[in-house]
Formats: sequence, structure tokens, C-alpha cells
Amino acid sequence: MNKSKKKKTHVPFRLNMLFFAVFLLFSTLILRLGVVQIVYGDDFKREIERTEDVTVNNPVPRGKMYDRSGKVIVDNIPLNAITYTKYQGTSQEEMLEVAEKLATLIYKDPKKVQERDKKDFWIMKNPEKAKEKITKKEWDQFEAKKLDDKDIYKLQLKRITEEELKELSEDDLEVLAIYREFNSGYALTPQIVKNENVTPQEFAAVSENLESLPGVDTTTDWKRNYIFDKTLQSVLGNVSTSDEGLPSEQLDYYLSRDYNRNDRVGKSYIEMQYEDVLTGQKAKVKNKTDKAGNVLSTEVISEGQRGKDLVLTIDMDLQRAVETIIEEELLNMKKQPRTALLDRAYVVLMDPNTGEILTMAGKRIVKDESGTAVMQDDALGNITTTYNVGSAVKGATVLTGLKAGAITTSTTFQDSPIKIKGTPEKSSWKNLGRVNIVNALKYSSNVFMFHTAINIGGGTYQYDRPLPLNPKGFNTIRDSFAQFGLGVRTGIDLPNEQVGFKGQSTLPGFMLDLVIGQYDTYSAMQLAQYVSAVANGGYRIQPHIVKEIRDPVLDNKELGPIFQQIGTNVLNKVDAKEEWIDLVQTGFKKVMQESGGTAYSKFGGASYQPAGKTGTAQAFYDGPERKNYGKEPPEVMNLSLVSYAPSDNPEVAMAVLVPWAYQGDKGPSPNLEIGRRVLDTYFNLKNEKLNQAQQNPTPNAGDGTAVQENQGAGQ
Repeated sequence: MNKSKKKKTHVPFRLNMLFFAVFLLFSTLILRLGVVQIVYGDDFKREIERTEDVTVNNPVPRGKMYDRSGKVIVDNIPLNAITYTKYQGTSQEEMLEVAEKLATLIYKDPKKVQERDKKDFWIMKNPEKAKEKITKKEWDQFEAKKLDDKDIYKLQLKRITEEELKELSEDDLEVLAIYREFNSGYALTPQIVKNENVTPQEFAAVSENLESLPGVDTTTDWKRNYIFDKTLQSVLGNVSTSDEGLPSEQLDYYLSRDYNRNDRVGKSYIEMQYEDVLTGQKAKVKNKTDKAGNVLSTEVISEGQRGKDLVLTIDMDLQRAVETIIEEELLNMKKQPRTALLDRAYVVLMDPNTGEILTMAGKRIVKDESGTAVMQDDALGNITTTYNVGSAVKGATVLTGLKAGAITTSTTFQDSPIKIKGTPEKSSWKNLGRVNIVNALKYSSNVFMFHTAINIGGGTYQYDRPLPLNPKGFNTIRDSFAQFGLGVRTGIDLPNEQVGFKGQSTLPGFMLDLVIGQYDTYSAMQLAQYVSAVANGGYRIQPHIVKEIRDPVLDNKELGPIFQQIGTNVLNKVDAKEEWIDLVQTGFKKVMQESGGTAYSKFGGASYQPAGKTGTAQAFYDGPERKNYGKEPPEVMNLSLVSYAPSDNPEVAMAVLVPWAYQGDKGPSPNLEIGRRVLDTYFNLKNEKLNQAQQNPTPNAGDGTAVQENQGAGQ
């Protein structure tokens, strides 16, 4: 009886414990629900309704470019444009639907549509047929996770036939071309769908139907307009298209600077060199989106500002006149015998006191697709191509010899042929008798320079005997030449400047070739910097092609205030005494102004009193026809001319370079023909502008009015 009583008391106790545990659990749950709803309810509600602010940068028009007198060189042409902005939650089906509607309102050329685009589009249009291209075994492998989505898609793409692609109609391809543009954009970033040849009817039709075209908008876009067509365009550079977007090799750089992937940027030369200035301040728009990515509102943070304007040092009137001269002289030269390999010529005009490039002209004869010879702009050749230039460098040779103690101001040498044992005889263009420094320059004595090099190399010359020279003499000469800008970068504000080729052999005969400009190679820009240093008394000035950076203004007829002015930058002072430079200047003056000088026949009597030095270099042809000559390239003559004027108060320095002018020992002198016409043109334009300035004085620059008119073609 006691046992049964114990059982009855034990069972209710366990049930009570169970009920109590359940009670505690429900109490805890109710308490937790209360905390969630009462204490944290508002927080969770805000999280559900959370929005996100996404800031988008929209590009603005690029800055313009002007010449030194205020003529517009590069401008922007406004274009009607149709854009599409993809929202974060937009599906492919929704984009396709909008593309189909838009295709009924505009024409989009499908020429950019690729085969892969067509296959992707075919799968979108034919999902059931695409599924049928996968076998049951492959679907089983997919279910077993042996194949993934990408594997299945690759198989579908591979099995689409040409016949099936032909099922896509012209209308389909047009829709695809639009959809392709939609899909190439990035979330919340406007993507240009069409900005060329948008007709007023198309623009109006799209504008009227924007409500039924989510993401589509009409706006004004721009493209670069080069006012003077091909003139100087290789130096001005190019801008990428919206299709090209950012260059892949610089993608990370631009993205880190708030560029969009489809932004247009400068691809080359001035457009690229001054990208940070020309690109402007982007307009900033803040889009407020919900958690699903839908745009709830848009707020303009900043209207943005178009890029700053560049005022170049170039005088466009002078530039075009010089280009015409080069073209005419090249064509005249091509009529002469033994000029089959002649195809180019270069001219640089520079202010020797400031480094401002007044003209940077180059022309090259090339064959177009039909095989017809046409003239092509090659202004860049002034900094990107280098050649043996001949005796033009002899001024630097004389100053190098004086500095090294190899010669003195009173040194003379007998100009007669010299011969090193085992090498051909070397001489001047004729026996000149005994010459001093000034006459060595006037008559262009090779032999004077040879003896100078021998002394620099520590040699003792005897006719037809070995002539050992210290190889360090090459470094002595090249280091001295570099002080003038020969064989080194000039520092011009353009990318890809070439320094030239330095001969590798240190045989004594090559040291003699080096001092007469027939071993190392130089560019026309290097020659201009070198002769400027002679003209200005020994200062190597950094050349520059941008004169000013100006803030943009709304009035297209005016220039804004100066943001930055590019001043004169002296890179170094030539290590030479004033009296030494005076000797070289006197020799250069006699070259052009005194009977017997190598340029007197062309420049004698010029009212502007030029000084300079001619150059003729025997070189081996290495141009575009080189492949036709096997292992033995033909010998050619490179012609050059360095000059400045007036000789007593230089205001312009000039370098002329005509590679591969003719074959054989004798030929025409296009360097002199071009040089005379160019300097005549410079001073004629200067006088014309002086007269115009006197008759029509212009306001002073720098206050947002106009660019100050120059007192001359290059001043």
C-alpha cells in the first residue's frame, strides 16, 4: 500500500516540472518578442526601409585650345544624344523590352554587333530552343553538379548554327545594337546609346516618350572639332570615343581618379599630356535608392565645370604657312634626280629667349590605300625621329674643344686631307688652307673639327699612321653636347620624345665622325634647342608648346582669366666663356652674311641679318623602303640648317632637317630653300601684325577679355 502511494506522488511531480519548463520557454519567447517589437521595432523597420545614396559623376565638355593670338584651334561641337542609365535592379528582360520600344523611335546601325552578341541575343529570344541544345546526359551532369551554369551556356553558344543566327531579322539586329549599348553601361552611370547623326525627329520622338522608356534620356553631348583640320593634329593628339572609353593599360589610374569606364580621355600628345586640365570638374548627381536598387530621388550636388582652356605658343598663321612651304619644296625636290628616297622634312621655330615653340611643322609623303602619294602631317617627327645632321653641330664642337683645352681662341689648323692607317682619307668639302675658329665655321671645315677631336682624345696625328685615342673622349664630347640639348631630351611638354642613337664603337675614326655630326643622331627639336643656346649666350631653355592655362567662361567669344602661365625655364648654363660664345656667333653670322659662307648664296642680303650653320651628313638610308635593299642600305645625304635672327638681337631660332634628301655626292639644297622661305615668312607676318596692331589696338590679356596680340609672328 505504501508502494502505490509513492507512485502516485512521483508522477504528478514530473508532470509539474514539464509544465513549468514549458511555461518558462513560452515566457522567454513572449518576452523576446516584446523586446523585438517594442524596444528594437523602429530600428528593424528602418532597416527594412533602408535607402542608399549613390553619387555618380557625369562628364563635362573638354577645355578648348587656342593659338597664341587667340584663334580657336580645338573646340567642342554639341551633339544631340540619347543615353541609357541602368538601375541596380534592372533585369535583362526589362532592358530588352525598353530596347525594343526605342528601336521603333530611332535608327541604330548594327555594324558594331559581333557574332557573340548575336548568339547571346538568340538565346534570350529562344530560351526553349536553347534548352533543347543540351542533352539529357548533360542535364543529369548539371543536376549532379558536374556541370555548372557557365558550362551549360558555353555548350549552348557552341551549338548555335549559322542558319539559326540568320533567323535574326534586320529589326532584331537593330534592337540588339541598342541592347548591346544598354548592357555595356554600369549601374547608375549614363551610357551613350547614340550621339552621331541623331535627327531632330528622333530626338523629339524619344523626348516625348520618356515615360514609357525607363532609363532612357535625351541630352546634349559633344565631340572634338579640329578647326584647322589636319594642321598640327598629330601634336594636338586625339580623344577616345565613348565606345573606347578608358584605355585598358591605364584603367586603374583613371578609375582611382573618379573616371567612369566609358569616359573619353586624351589618348595622345597634348590631349593626353594636359588631360588633368582639359577634362574639367565633373557634374555630381546623388541618386537615392531603396534596398532593391530602385532610384527614389535624384539630387544635383554639383553642376560641374567644363575643362580649362589651353593657349598654345603656336602661331597658327605661321604654322600653316610653314607647312605649305615644306609641302611645296618637297614636291619640287621630288622632281630632281636621285631623290627617290626623299619623303619628309621638318621645321621648328622657337623663341630662343623663352623656349616658346612658334612652329612645329613636319610633312611626310606616304601612299594611301590606292597607292597614290599623299602628304601627311608629321609634326611629331620633330621629337620622335632622329638623324645624322652633319656640320650643323660644329658650333658645339668648337665650344667643347675650347672647354676641354683642346684648342684656344687663336688656334689654327691647316685644312688638308687627313688619313688614319687602315681607313679611308677624310677631308673637308674642299681644301680650305689654314683656318681659325671663325673661318672653320664660316667655310664648314671638317679638318679643323677632326684635329679638335684628336686633341680631345689625347692623340698625335701623323698621315697614314695609327691614331690611338682615349675612348673617354666620346664621353667628353657627348657630355658637352648634352649641355646644348644634343643627344638628350629637350624637356618639351609632350610625351614620347626620343633622345637619338649613340654610336657604340669607340674606334678613333668614329670620334672624328662624331664632331661633324655623322655618328650620333639628333632630332629637329634638339637642333632648335642647341641653336637657341648659341643665340641667347649659352642658356639651354626648356621648349614648351603650352603658353597659358585659362579658366573657362560661358562666353565662347572670350578667354577666361589666366589660371597658370608657363614661364621660361633655364635647364642649364653652357660651361663656356662669353668670349668663346661670341666667336661661335661671329662664325655663324659669317656663314649667312659674308661672301664664301656656306649659306651666303641663299641668305646673303637678307634684311633680318640671320646667323646659322648648314649641315650635310652622309648616312645610310633606314626609311620605309629599307626592306627593298637587302643587307646593304643605300647611302644618302641628310641636310640640316640651324639659324637665328636677327644675329645681334635674336628673337627667333630655327631648325630645318631634311633626311635622305638625295643619293650621290651632289644635289639640291632644300634645307636652304626651306630655311630662307620660312624666315622670310616669319618676318613678313611680323610686319603685317605690327601694322594691324597699330591700326586696331587690342585690350590687354589676363582680365578675361582677349589674348594679347603679339608684336610679331612669334613674339
